Amino acid sequence: MGFADDHVIPLVDTGLGNSAYLVDLGDGRALGVDASRDLRALRTAAERRGLNVAFAADTHLHADFLTGALQLAADDGATVLASAAGHRAFPHAALVDGDEADLGGLTLRALATPGHTDEHLSFLLLDGTRELGVFTGGSLIVGSAARTDLLGADRAEELARAQYRSLRRLAEFPDATAVWPTHGAGSFCSAPPGAERTTTIGDQKRANALLAAPDEDTFVRRLLDSLGSYPAYFDRLGEINRRGPEVLDAATTLAPLSASEVRRLLGQGAQLVDVRPVADFAAGHIPGAVSIPLRDQFATWLGWLLPDDTPLVFVTAPGQDLTELTWQALKIGYERLSGHLDMCAWTADGGEQEAIELLTADRIADRPVLDIRQHSEHLAGHIPGALGIELGELAARSDEAPTGAVVACGHGERAMTAASLLRRAGHRGLAVLAGGPADWAKTTGRALEEGA
Repeated sequence: MGFADDHVIPLVDTGLGNSAYLVDLGDGRALGVDASRDLRALRTAAERRGLNVAFAADTHLHADFLTGALQLAADDGATVLASAAGHRAFPHAALVDGDEADLGGLTLRALATPGHTDEHLSFLLLDGTRELGVFTGGSLIVGSAARTDLLGADRAEELARAQYRSLRRLAEFPDATAVWPTHGAGSFCSAPPGAERTTTIGDQKRANALLAAPDEDTFVRRLLDSLGSYPAYFDRLGEINRRGPEVLDAATTLAPLSASEVRRLLGQGAQLVDVRPVADFAAGHIPGAVSIPLRDQFATWLGWLLPDDTPLVFVTAPGQDLTELTWQALKIGYERLSGHLDMCAWTADGGEQEAIELLTADRIADRPVLDIRQHSEHLAGHIPGALGIELGELAARSDEAPTGAVVACGHGERAMTAASLLRRAGHRGLAVLAGGPADWAKTTGRALEEGA
């Protein structure tokens, strides 16, 4: 078993498509790399090994989650390692290209690898002169490189050219060098589908289409052509991470609310987020509630669709994990959490309810279909004639939705979210497809339509 297998522990957030890393330094101390504000997995891994986190390194100013580095500094006394070019407004060891941090036997060397962001660093882990591996953040990732348009479309090409040079710099390391990226499959920071989260330089030379690009212009074209939309909250978090998110004194708990308390909060401008499963929301929900089922991807859609400066009330079902709900909100900067209402309490109080029809594929007949998946998903195969509007765009384009539409996604969760947004915009007669286009094709025996 090599060093990486025994000492580098990937901590995968499947909902955001990201990996943090805990490195056992061998002396009771640890290094955390790109840890989010939700430190539960990192804490568990460190406690299992009896480790204190002495260092917290961030490869870049993250757009998709709040950094946990400040929390590690406050709780564990960790030294924060980050790029000097990021101009972070809190204590940290500000590193430039070539700077090294002594980890006590191991060394972490900063490598300037701009592209995903201006101030992006990769961190080369060394044992003496031996290169153990490199934490590449949003530079070289499995099968691709992270997106370059987060600082604005007007800078996307400039940063893509910087990304080209950064990837080629990383490719100069020996083929056996381990590559530990932050972004992976499922990340809106642009990673292709696939199960692999880590790789090697040699594997990427053989399999990464961007590294195989014959020249810079081809690389730039391939990278920019691969970019899709990304959640609205990405535009906010980079600056919050530069200033430093608030350190939490203790785990935030979600207070239970009565029906009367919820009515009062709604009158003061709070928003309702119903986190129950799709079937529960379909059967009956509070008018005006937005359906975002509690699952791995909850944080993404909360951050994409709702403002972060409005008090939120969550409608829950008995037995749902309130701690998970709280941390998913906190890790993307949603802190105005008013509490939760058990739907049973609303029903017992005689609260008004609405329903949305949930249809199986054999029952949608000739009704118009609204496909709210990502554009790339729609192009790959959709129900013939379906209108494609991404869920993230739907609030601004609700008037384009067909009357009496059946809303479809891959499995039904996003579709119910879309239907709840359309109901708030005044649409009636909506239904949601239980399942997705693949289920429709299997049920009807008809082929899906590809392309626009």
